[in-house]
Order: sequence, then structure tokens, then C-alpha cells
Amino acid sequence: MADLTTDERNGLADKVFGLPRKRAYPMPDASHARNAKARAAEEFKKGNLSKAERAHIDRMADQIIGETRFFTSTT
Repeated sequence: MADLTTDERNGLADKVFGLPRKRAYPMPDASHARNAKARAAEEFKKGNLSKAERAHIDRMADQIIGETRFFTSTT
């Protein structure tokens, strides 16, 4: 996962963030989505995220990660 520069982060659309109103948990790609899930789990355990916020971040991340997975046939 490449770090986002301030300019890159500021250039992202609100819809790319797990919490758009806070512009937190940016997920421009699968790598960032996996990281967002991990950070959200940590913050939820600390009591800094609500159950609904964590669920929203997880759903969004799963959707992004699912779009980039490659499956091989077992036949």
C-alpha cells in the first residue's frame, strides 16, 4: 500500500472515504480498503467507532476488495 500524500488525499472524492463526513478511512484501492478494515476494528475495540460506523466501513471495504479479487477455476 502506497502512502497517500496530502494532495492525493485532498483530491479524493468524499465517496472514497469510509466515513465521508470526517474524510476518514480512505479507500481508493483494495490495499487501502484492507487497511481501513483493520484500523476500524482497532478503533471499534477502543470505543472510538460505533457499531454502525464500523459496519459501514467493513461493507464498503468488502465491496472494494471483492472487485479486485482473482479466482481460479478448480475444474
